[in-house]
Formats: sequence, C-alpha cells, structure tokens
Amino acid sequence: MRFVLAIVSFVVAALLIGFGVAQRTVLAGPETFTATAELGAEAPLAVIDGEALNAHSGRQALSVSGEGIVFAAYGRTSDVKAWVGDAAHYEITANPETGEFVSKLVEGTEATVPNPFGSDLWLADFQAEGAVNFAVNVPEDVSIIVASDGTAPVPGDVSVTWPVDNSQPWSGPLIVAGALMALLGLAFLTWAILHLRRSRGPRRTQPKQPRMPKPPRQRSVKPKSNGGAPTNARGRRASRPMIAVVPVIASALLLGGCSAGSSPESGGGAPVSEPSAASTAPAGEDLPPTAVTEAQAKRIVSSVGTTVTDADANLSADVAATRLAGPALELRAANYKARSVDGALPAVSPVVGDNPLQLTLPQQTDIWPRTVIAVTQAADADPADDVVPSPVGMVLIQDDARSQYKAHYAVTLTQTVPEVAPASIGTARLPVDNKLLSIAPSEVGPAYADVLLNGDQSASYGLFDTENDPLLGQVGKAYKDAKRAEVPTTAALTFTNAAGTGETVVMATNDLGALVAVNMTEIEEIKPTQAGAAVDSAGAVRALSGKPQSTKGFTATYAYQLLFHVPPVSQQGEQPIALLGYSEGLISASEVP
Repeated sequence: MRFVLAIVSFVVAALLIGFGVAQRTVLAGPETFTATAELGAEAPLAVIDGEALNAHSGRQALSVSGEGIVFAAYGRTSDVKAWVGDAAHYEITANPETGEFVSKLVEGTEATVPNPFGSDLWLADFQAEGAVNFAVNVPEDVSIIVASDGTAPVPGDVSVTWPVDNSQPWSGPLIVAGALMALLGLAFLTWAILHLRRSRGPRRTQPKQPRMPKPPRQRSVKPKSNGGAPTNARGRRASRPMIAVVPVIASALLLGGCSAGSSPESGGGAPVSEPSAASTAPAGEDLPPTAVTEAQAKRIVSSVGTTVTDADANLSADVAATRLAGPALELRAANYKARSVDGALPAVSPVVGDNPLQLTLPQQTDIWPRTVIAVTQAADADPADDVVPSPVGMVLIQDDARSQYKAHYAVTLTQTVPEVAPASIGTARLPVDNKLLSIAPSEVGPAYADVLLNGDQSASYGLFDTENDPLLGQVGKAYKDAKRAEVPTTAALTFTNAAGTGETVVMATNDLGALVAVNMTEIEEIKPTQAGAAVDSAGAVRALSGKPQSTKGFTATYAYQLLFHVPPVSQQGEQPIALLGYSEGLISASEVP
C-alpha cells in the first residue's frame, strides 16, 4: 500500500508540473495582437480614430509603410479633424466584435493638402522614407493622422500592434503543487522501503534440546465461558494496521492545503488595472482644452527662435514672415531694409533666439484663432559686455488649423510677469472692451501714448506706474523737449501718435487682472520753416527715405510693442498699470509730400 501511495503521488506530481509548464509554453497564447488596414490611392490622408487605437488595452505600436515619403503624427482628435477639414481621407475604425481595423473612404472637396510635417498642431510627428514605426500610449481623445507629402496618395499599409496579457495565473500554483506531491511521493517511497527492511530481518535456528519427561496426565477441565469478552489473542499486532492510517490522513490534509483557493501565486495573479484617463482627469474638466501643451510650446518657441535668428543673419523678411506677423514682423522688416542700405545700423531688439522656455500661458480654447504668451529665459551674456540680457516675451497667434504659430509681439521684459495659471490649465482671452479691469484694454494704448507725449500733464499719468517705466525716460516728454531744443530755428519738429496695426491681446491673470499687449505708433515730422531752408536726414531715416536732404522735410514713424499688466477694477486707484516690457523702432520714413 505504501508503494501504491508513492506511485500515485509521483504520477499526480508529473501531471501537475507538466500542465503548469505547458501553460507557459505550448498552451500559452500570442503575446501581441495586430490590426491592419490596406488603403487605396483615392485620398492623401488617413485618420485612425482614438477609439480604434484603444480597442485593445496597452501601448500602441504603429507601423506605416508605403512608397516614397511616409508621415504620421498624433494630436487631439478635434485638432486632427480640423486640420483634415474637407480633404478626402480614409477613416480607420475598429470592429467592436473582432477588434480588426475597418477603413472607409470619406469623400472631400480637396484632393491634395499642404505637407502636414512640422505642423504646430501635432503633439508629435514622424517622417521617413519608406516606413515609419513608433509606439505611443494615447487616450481616446487623441487620433493619428497618416499621409505622404499631402499630394501623393496615402501610404497603403497601416497596422497597430498591442501587447496581449497571456500570463497564466495557475501555472505557478500547479508547479508548486506538483513539487509538493513529488516530495510527498518521495516520503511514501522512503517509508515503504524502511518498513520492508524491518519486516525481512534475520531469523536464528533454535538448537535441539533433550526431551523432557512427560508430565502425568491430568484430568482436563472445561473452562467456563467469560461472557463473550474479547480476547487479545493477537497481542500488540492487532494495533499495527492503524499506524498506516496516520500518514494517509496527513497526506490528505497536505493535499487539501494545496488547493487552488489557498495556495499563493508565483509571479502571476490577476492583472492590476491602471487608472483610466477619466479617473485621473484633473478637477475642472469642464474647462476648454489649452491651445497647446507645454511640450508643444517648447517646440514652437524653439522653431520661432531658430527661424528669426536665420532671418536676422540674412536680413530676410521673407524668412521672418514664416514665424513673425503683425508689429513684430513690421519692425524687423523695416530694420532689415535699413540695414541692407547702411550696414552700420544696429539690429532690432529684442534678440529672439532659441532660448529655454520660462513661462507658457496658453489660451483655453478649441477654436481658432488661438493665442499663447511665452517668456524665454535671457540669452547667455557676453563676458565682455556689462549688460545682462533680459527675458523676452512673445505673443504667439495661430490663425487656423493649418497655419503655424507666429509671434505678433516680441518685447524685452523689464519687470516680472505677475502670477498666471499653469500651462496645463491655461487662461481665457478677454475682449478688448472688458469692464472688469481698471481700464478697458482698448484704451490702454491711447492713454499711454498721451503719457509719452505730455508727461505729467496727461490726464492718464496717474493710471500708470511711471517710477518703474524705463521707456518713459527714453522717449517721454523730457526726451521730446530736449530733441525740439536741438532743432535749428529754420525748422520745426512735431510729435503725434496713433494706434498701430497690431491687434490688442488680453489674457487673464490669477489676480483677476490681465496681460495686455498693444501696438501704437508715434509720428515724428520735421519741416523747414523758412523759404529755401532744408533739413538733413540721418541714420535709419536716411536709409529708408533714400534722401539725405529735403526742402520739404521728413516724416518718420516709430512703432511700439507694449506689454502691460492691468489690475482688476477692484484695485482701481490703488494699483497702477505696469509696463512689463516693450520693443520700439523705426518702421517707415519718407519725404513730406
């Protein structure tokens, strides 16, 4: 019986271990699942919906291949759809039952689109010759766009691969249980061998003894009955079969303790689900999305800095126009024109280089145009220069989904920007007639222009922080009076101001105030006051007007890009409007008609 128990234990152990190992090898399922889509040549684009990308759990590995250039990018679904617009494209979704991809051609009015590579709209983009492969882990509100160069048909082969959880949680317990059964079988075998040896010990032959004389026969007496009491004829041997019962019961208890419900798992167990995007959404989820993420802003600002640096080096307004617009482009274009005539003229400031991003304030919006205020850290100072460069503030605007962000304002900051919302939350762009500020944003430019022209005689003088305003000392009333005094008596110098061509941008701050970017111009006109008299031009005025002297006089227009902090109406009269940064320069000069 002991050998039987050992054999049964070994057989059960072999079955348990074999099945546990088989679950991890021959019985294990595939490690990945791949969904593919074969696209035709009827459209230049394809869009993989965010729900299709999340048809299976886990990280998505995208593979796109085709002839020529292959492009793929991912971005918010609303942004991707806005960029696609009315263009013909393939829409790739997932079959809810099988998880396989289903492609559908969506007709459109555009057979070709601009090259999507490098668009500021994408969270990330990839381009290569022949094939593109990358892995992402995007939520359902993010989609992938696939293209070639916008003109050629979309690459034909698209696939997404997800990892599959093929772990076998019972494999470990089965192998452990098999090992325990093997040990139990070994115990039974050892017990059986020891018992066999004890039962087959050596036996000695007794020597013959002389016969004893027979005792006299006695009369036999029949014993009386003892009432049926059991006799112990077999002695102690009668209890030996009970000894085998003890290990049998112990083995049963041991096997019961290895049941599936109580054994610990080894390297397995039910997979722990990660929190979903919905469960980790920040408070205030009803807020509109931000115009850009912080990563997008870094990439955009870096591209703007690189482009403007190239334009400054080559005096190319066309290159600058790819990343500048409005007052910022107007000022640099005029500076490039003047310097191409007179190379000794100074470059325009500030220097918009590829400097690290210090602050990002995106607009909360999912429509266009979109606005972002960015502040870059100061460039490294020249050891031979005692002047420490200041941070640069930019107001970036994207007109539509297919446009790039362009800097409409680029100013040198002279004061610290007040506390604003983090980049992940963003802020609202306010209307120019907002009544919740100490002064309507549309009135800030004209009020400040009057202060520059009339100084403390201006009715708006008390609205501004004049003590910490370096521009007021450079081009304010005192400067103008000194410049008039230098003009000969045969000429007259006048100053007037007007609104600039740039749009006023208003972005809310945490103190219920706002950052206000305005553009204004100042016209400086000098005319002879006597017949036959003439006035001379110099510097940038001569370069732009093309005339060194005129009997009619000259008109020079200077533009100002200004960034203010306007406090809330509750602080009116207590907290002044602060000039945070500015940029100024000549934008045009001509002979008086």
